[in-house]
Amino acid sequence: MNGSTLRGWTAIVTGASSGIGRSIAEALGTAGAAVHLIGRTPEPMAASAARITAAGGTASTTVLDIRDADALTALVDQVADRAGRLDVMVNNAGIASNRPILDETPAAAREMLELNVLALLTGCQAAIAAMRRTGSGGRIINISSTSAQRPDGGVYGASKAAVSYLGEGLRQELEADDIRITTVLPGAIATNVVRNFTADTVTALGGLAGTNVNVAPGERIPQDILDAAQAAYENHLARPEDIADAVLHVLAAPLRLNIPELVIRPAQTIRV
Repeated sequence: MNGSTLRGWTAIVTGASSGIGRSIAEALGTAGAAVHLIGRTPEPMAASAARITAAGGTASTTVLDIRDADALTALVDQVADRAGRLDVMVNNAGIASNRPILDETPAAAREMLELNVLALLTGCQAAIAAMRRTGSGGRIINISSTSAQRPDGGVYGASKAAVSYLGEGLRQELEADDIRITTVLPGAIATNVVRNFTADTVTALGGLAGTNVNVAPGERIPQDILDAAQAAYENHLARPEDIADAVLHVLAAPLRLNIPELVIRPAQTIRV
């Protein structure tokens, strides 16, 4: 897409303070959309907004825990009503784990289900209501995971399987509307989504990068380590920009077409 392809469009991206969400937001802004970034960490979103503005785009940011359904719905309404349209809603925010089902704690499982499933459902419902109210039509992109396709994906995989199920159900319910639902399933990717994985996995990631990772459980892994791991295993780890490119591909399709699901895998499989 060129720099003006999405000119005049309004887009919302959740989980936009890092990784896939941040790359998608910057790609949409660079393509001309007015992008609203939602996340928990203000500094990286401000930096992304500055880059979008420098590229000639428009961006705004909001720090929000999207598990607050009323707050998320109100924000979607506000963005859509101010612009008079909502063209794109990207439900990307999520939390991951690679623990077996029997090892998952109730608190961690609840957080994954609330964020990965219930908050995403709220985002979908709010966006659909806004698109219908403004008569703009649009696209909803839900970021899932290839863990949804594996029986060893744990509670995380189950939460992402729910995302795929909701996406297909909504696709069928919206056939009479100019609203399209696409579920994007990334494979292994070098982002901070792994920060809540087991300590052995985080250590193994550091090994891929040729360094030690000394972070507390749940703490963000330094970007230079993620970049080094990705560079060392180019064919085994996708980049956040690859997922952003896939989203732009979906948005380039006319509303007369459905792209229900898109799987993006690295060329070779990696297990860490």
